[in-house]
Amino acid sequence: MSSVLVMVGALIACQAQEDEVPSSTVIEAAAMQLGPQGQPAAERRLQEWADQGSPVAQRELALRYLSKPEKRREAMQLFERAASAGDAQAAVGLVSMAQNSGVVIGGGSSAAISAGRVIKEAATVNYIAH
Repeated sequence: MSSVLVMVGALIACQAQEDEVPSSTVIEAAAMQLGPQGQPAAERRLQEWADQGSPVAQRELALRYLSKPEKRREAMQLFERAASAGDAQAAVGLVSMAQNSGVVIGGGSSAAISAGRVIKEAATVNYIAH
């Protein structure tokens, strides 16, 4: 119960600061609260943070979209954006999606080489562990 109250408080605080993207912890907590049934308002908020350039929100939204076949292309694009910004977890998600669909990332001749390149780049570009 207290975690729900904390989450509600965090979302209210974030709504009060429309132009500010919250910390990674708040974004990840919001994503965890969405649950399998979804909460449209929370998902919209996650989308807003992703649109504002938060790699964590992009990754979390991509993870949410993996279970929706009609949103898989958007999930891959979100993973690409987050990985390009240095989110190593998004890079792993992108590589996994690419391998599962037979896509080679970056036009390379080997998915393994491309996967390694994507993960290495994400791990070295402004990556901050959370």
